[in-house]
Parts: sequence; C-alpha cells; structure tokens
Amino acid sequence: MDIATGAGLVGGVAVIVGLILIDGGNFAAYFDKHAVIVIFGGATCATMTRFPFAVIAHGLPMGIKFAFGGRTMHPRELIEELTRYADLVRKSGAMALENAEIEDPFLAQGVRYLVDGYDREFIRETMEKDRDIFLQRLDEGSKVYRAYGDCAPAWGMIGTILGMVTMFANMSDPSKLGPAMATALLATLYGALIANLICLPIADKLHVKMEEEDVSRSLIIDGVLMLRDAKGPALVKEMLVAYLPEHHRAELAEAA
Repeated sequence: MDIATGAGLVGGVAVIVGLILIDGGNFAAYFDKHAVIVIFGGATCATMTRFPFAVIAHGLPMGIKFAFGGRTMHPRELIEELTRYADLVRKSGAMALENAEIEDPFLAQGVRYLVDGYDREFIRETMEKDRDIFLQRLDEGSKVYRAYGDCAPAWGMIGTILGMVTMFANMSDPSKLGPAMATALLATLYGALIANLICLPIADKLHVKMEEEDVSRSLIIDGVLMLRDAKGPALVKEMLVAYLPEHHRAELAEAA
C-alpha cells in the first residue's frame, strides 16, 4: 500500500477541517448544493466529452487502485528473485520452476511461458505487448484524472460567475444575496479542492506508477529471456542491475 497517498489526502482534509474549526466550526456554512451541482455535474460532463465512456469507466477505478496500492515487489527484489531462478534453471532446468510460488503476476506469467517451453521470440513479443497495453491503460487513467482536475477549477469559475449574476440581478432583495454569494464563493473553493487535493495529485501519482511499472516489467522481460537462454546467475544479476538507480546498485553490491 502507498502510505503517502492516504497520508496526503488525510492531511489535506485535516488542514481544511482545522481551518474551519478555527473560524468557529460552522460546517453548514461551507456547503451549498448549487455549487456541488455545478462542480461535480459540470466537471463530470466535460470529462465525458473528452474521453470515451469505456476509458472513464476503467480509468477512474484504476486511478484509485494504483494511487493507494500498486507494485508489491521493488526492482531490487525482482533482481534477487530472478537471480535465484537463474541458479535453479542452470542446475535443474526450466521445469524446476514449475511449482515455484511467485508473488509478482507478470513475472509468474513469464515463468509459465518458460516452463511451457515457448520459444524466445514468442515470450518477448507477448510480454512486451502485455506491458505496453498495461502502461497505456495507466496513462489513460492519469489523463482522466488530469482532465477532471483541469475542469474542476474552470467549472468553479463558472459557478462563481453564475452566483455573481444571480446576486447582481437581485440587489433589491437582500434575502437572495447571501445564497448567491455562497454559490459564487463555494464553487471556486470546491473546484480548487477537487483539483489540487484529489485529481491532479492522483494523476501525477499514476504517472510515477507508470514509470515504475515500465522499469519493473522491462526488467522482468529481460530476466525471463535470460532464464530462457540459461544464463548464469552472476550474468543475470549484472545485466539487470542496470535498471536500478545508483544508490540501490550500491546497496545490492553491499548485500552481495
């Protein structure tokens, strides 16, 4: 689980709640149904105009899934596991991996191809295609959240303009000035919060996750292909270390 995502969202909400409590704790004053309709309705419709419904339907839940979760194995752990498998394949053949319990699904898929005896080109093409399609879906999820984050402040401004128009049109009736002003101000507030606390941060988080998955899955593909070629564990480890940043390479070398 990605603790940073949850901590960031909870912390952001805590800041807003704390400020409201400091100002007297009147939460009812910060709710306006017209502003809610303008922001959520308008931003949702604008996002639906930008993307096909199928992209939105899988992009939104994918964003939540990978913003809070994602990869369970670090590239360093993948290298260590592939090195062990290389040693096992070198000694006992690929069939020795048939009953191996593999945590990473993508690595498990590659090992299954290896055990089933598929040729090198099939394994490479199939796994690269699977990687590219997965990255494309992550990218689509990032774009959906970014689009929502772009639309929310704009619709907040639209809500502000509508509230101002209503307010100026009813200057002779003081009872209508308060609700109109609330709509004008809260629409901007809602739009800014949705964009800068939820949608844009999740879009950036998905972009980071996409880069991490690209590195990890490319590492796995190269590792599985080296297992297919029965490369020695030392060579497998040496070639895959290139995927790690410098400080992780040093840590891996010290552990060895």
